Amino acid sequence: MDKVWMVLKIVAAVGTVLTGLLALVSPKSTYGFTGLKAEGGRGITEIRSILGGLFIALGGVVLYYRSPQTFMMLGVSYLVIAVVRAISMVVDRSVVSSNIISLIVEIVFGVILVIPV
Repeated sequence: MDKVWMVLKIVAAVGTVLTGLLALVSPKSTYGFTGLKAEGGRGITEIRSILGGLFIALGGVVLYYRSPQTFMMLGVSYLVIAVVRAISMVVDRSVVSSNIISLIVEIVFGVILVIPV
């Protein structure tokens, strides 16, 4: 069972890196799942650096070290993002399919990553 959880944790970390890579190499494609438009050089740079670079770093460090602490850090990050997203969806009246999908992924990845193996 521990091997199954480790595989799921690695899948979550790889998913994080892949999300970052998508934002890095194709910042305009992020509009479909974030609602953010990459307009002008400044906007494109912001998407590449934050949604790209940060997600690549977060997932990459987890994959490199594979320690309980790094998995926990990424998991807690996903769960905090999920809490903030859920509150924002209500406050901002943005309960739309892309937000719901993101919320589900964040909760699933977060729970997988925080469960100790």
